[in-house]
Amino acid sequence: MQPGAKLPDVTFRTRVRDESIGGPNPYRWEELTTADYFAGKRAVLFALPGAFTPTCSTFQLPGFENGFAEFQAQGIDAIYCLSVNDAFVMNQWAKAQGLANVQVIPDGSGEFTRRVGMLVRKDNLGFGLRSWRYAAVINDGRVEAWFEEPGLCDNHGEDPYGVSSPESVLAWLRDSAQEQAA
Repeated sequence: MQPGAKLPDVTFRTRVRDESIGGPNPYRWEELTTADYFAGKRAVLFALPGAFTPTCSTFQLPGFENGFAEFQAQGIDAIYCLSVNDAFVMNQWAKAQGLANVQVIPDGSGEFTRRVGMLVRKDNLGFGLRSWRYAAVINDGRVEAWFEEPGLCDNHGEDPYGVSSPESVLAWLRDSAQEQAA
């Protein structure tokens, strides 16, 4: 996606904790739209091939989670992690990672990912359809900056990581702030 592009309008099927339900699984379905996540705020969105996978769990997600204060200092209101996984998987991954700052977005059907042009086949890993790794700075539902890993294709033999890293996005935010101040 190019800077200035509007994010596609998609409805995400999420599961949210609701103590009024009681029992061992007090969650209910809640539909949230692209606007619910991005309208009226400046956010970082990063997407990855799958919850619980090595690069995603070891570097990318923890980097955004641990760097949240630095992102806030650069004018970011929220950080979202999106994957073509269902709400159950995304919630369990968030819990396993001890997330307090990054919010997860389940794109279980891959609709959002398809509409931003990042849906790829990962049959070579037994994953099926998944997201290519990317990040973006989103300002009120529009792309401000796009960070896409090189080599976008189906069944890529590697898992490129660097362009969409928290360090790369943060460096862009700092540079952009300096340019605006000059």
